[in-house]
Amino acid sequence: MSFKVAIIGAGSVGFTKTLISDLLKVPEFADVEFALTDINAHNLDMIQQIISSIVAVNNLPAKVTATTNRREALSGARYIMSCVRVGGLEAFATDVNIPLKYGVDQCVGDTICAGGILYGQRNIPVILDFCKDIREVAEPGALFLNYANPMAMNTWAADLYGGVDVVGLCHGVQHGAHQIAQVLGVDDRDLDYVCSGINHQTWYIDIRAKGRKIEADEVIAGFEKHPVYAKQEKVRIDVLKRFGVYSTESNGHLSEYLPWYRKRPEEILRWIDMSDWIHGETGGYLRHSTERRNWFETDFPKFKAEATKSLSEHKRTTEHASYIIEARETGRTYRGHFNRRNNGIIKNLPADAIIESPGFVDRFGINMVEGIELPIACAATCSVSISVQRMSVEAAMTGNIDMLKLAVLHDPLVGAICTPDEVWQMVDEMVVAQAQWLPQYADAVPAAKARLEKATVKTRDWAGAARKVVRSVEELREMKGAHH
Repeated sequence: MSFKVAIIGAGSVGFTKTLISDLLKVPEFADVEFALTDINAHNLDMIQQIISSIVAVNNLPAKVTATTNRREALSGARYIMSCVRVGGLEAFATDVNIPLKYGVDQCVGDTICAGGILYGQRNIPVILDFCKDIREVAEPGALFLNYANPMAMNTWAADLYGGVDVVGLCHGVQHGAHQIAQVLGVDDRDLDYVCSGINHQTWYIDIRAKGRKIEADEVIAGFEKHPVYAKQEKVRIDVLKRFGVYSTESNGHLSEYLPWYRKRPEEILRWIDMSDWIHGETGGYLRHSTERRNWFETDFPKFKAEATKSLSEHKRTTEHASYIIEARETGRTYRGHFNRRNNGIIKNLPADAIIESPGFVDRFGINMVEGIELPIACAATCSVSISVQRMSVEAAMTGNIDMLKLAVLHDPLVGAICTPDEVWQMVDEMVVAQAQWLPQYADAVPAAKARLEKATVKTRDWAGAARKVVRSVEELREMKGAHH
């Protein structure tokens, strides 16, 4: 069978390579057309070489094209994937570093919290441009698969305002399930579960190991005695004990979505682990991304060499995209966890929210399991974030800086730390710093600059409670060489 898959932001080499390799593991997809598009022509050329090499080595009839013209790439596409980061690392640095001046210590800052909300303001106008192109030039009924954060906000905007069939995809559910399987001592294939909530705040509300229902006490005991997770997942374990269910999200991520664990500098180190950035390091993902920003370039020969291997050596990953497309095209049913508009899927969350919950895919599309009810504490936590997301999407659509400030004010972690005056000044500073990526706020920027010139709220020069030094690629390579 032949159809077209377009990938926006294809210059993300590792992810693009994974997504396409997964698709090519489906026998019926040998002659699919892959259209790669990115604003960076140099990276685009490199990823095209890699994918073309995979296709050639495996003697496949698949077609690979690459263009910086997005509409050309999307023309006639049946499936469109997005994995873009609007503003790149330059904007991301302000998402993390400006809030630090006001005491807001984030580990990632790309979902909610001050950084995630501003990230959404940059992404949503671009997401709607993608949707416009999909409506106008893609195959009728095309499916938009969004992998970009902030997941819920991007998907919300595409669903409500974009006029396209959209699903948000994340791998957090699979990763958390792998941890649960490990602490219970079973193979991943022997673990069944219902996981439901909102993206990055999804909860394993029913767990079965080899068919046996697992109660919370057994999960708690398993994590507490695990030699690694007991140290790395302190926030998740604490929430598990109090809520009675385990969260999908990493220790660092979860700690910044809640108002309890990063509100005082002296408390942060108690709850995080510095063995890897994802466990709670201040600005951890920014540091990780900054140190890796040129690795695609320097490691290109390695990636190219890997592309000469047979696909028989590639183990299909748990990323949802290839399974969704396989189910829609072949009728082989796939069960996964998807981000879609609620409309009664989760009974005790708002109907307009973008939820992440189980669904089945076949030739009829994505069919969500309805009638789920979250434990009350989980629903309460999710509802707070949904309100922030709703206000954030409205602000992004209207360019209303007052609505944006209200969204940030209601963020759980920001609200636990900042006064309203601090939030108002912080948002002014972030909007001014990111003005080039925020066209909807163009009329608000001059007044924000004027207010900053008369600013009365004191800020501080603070690197955060648990920050590592950002190292250059050269330093890291020297350290790696010395280690070996």
